[in-house]
Amino acid sequence: KMAEKQEEPSNAQNGEPDNAEEGEGKKKKKVKREDLPPFEIVTGERLPAIFFKFQFRNVEYSSGRNKTFLCYVVETQGKEAATSRGYLEDEHAAAHAEMAFFNSILPTCQAGARHDVTWYVSSSPCVACAQRICEALRNNKGLRLTIMVGRLFMWEEPEMQAALRSMKEAGCKLRIMKPQDFEYVWKNFVEQEEGEEAKAFVPWEDIQENFLYYEEKLAEIL
Repeated sequence: KMAEKQEEPSNAQNGEPDNAEEGEGKKKKKVKREDLPPFEIVTGERLPAIFFKFQFRNVEYSSGRNKTFLCYVVETQGKEAATSRGYLEDEHAAAHAEMAFFNSILPTCQAGARHDVTWYVSSSPCVACAQRICEALRNNKGLRLTIMVGRLFMWEEPEMQAALRSMKEAGCKLRIMKPQDFEYVWKNFVEQEEGEEAKAFVPWEDIQENFLYYEEKLAEIL
């Protein structure tokens, strides 16, 4: 399904302050979600700007940001060189976007070829997804994976720290998204209004400070 078939965003996803997630916003979310089939994975080429501005924001406390948005670039070096890109989004209740990539995107790529994959993800993988990433890297010697993350998910939990370390050991490159990476996602994966010139990326106030904070935490964990 393309991006336009998504649920309407709540107040919070519209980029309003985090306190919009309380009360009224929560009620709205529940009503909207009843209209959707459960555990839908949404795929497309570009995501709405309001989702990007809310979900990718590299804040320390991610209240209300209960989805994973995963933008991917796959560079295939086989008989025919090819590049494909797109994005996946999940509802956190079931299959996560990381799992969906391995189940539905990677199998469509040339078998036996080398695949250099880069993900730009709103937050780092959960423990189960980290295990799936390790399995994929061990079972597919032609797969190279770099994950650029906006935020670290539950990084204070020992189990989560161990999962991040196991991904590194399996050969996954983990990086925190710099302001330039957010700009890259904005230019390459975010919908621009039809008929309008592409809007320039406007960094939020604490983008650099939060990048440095998470970079330091990731370095300590790894």
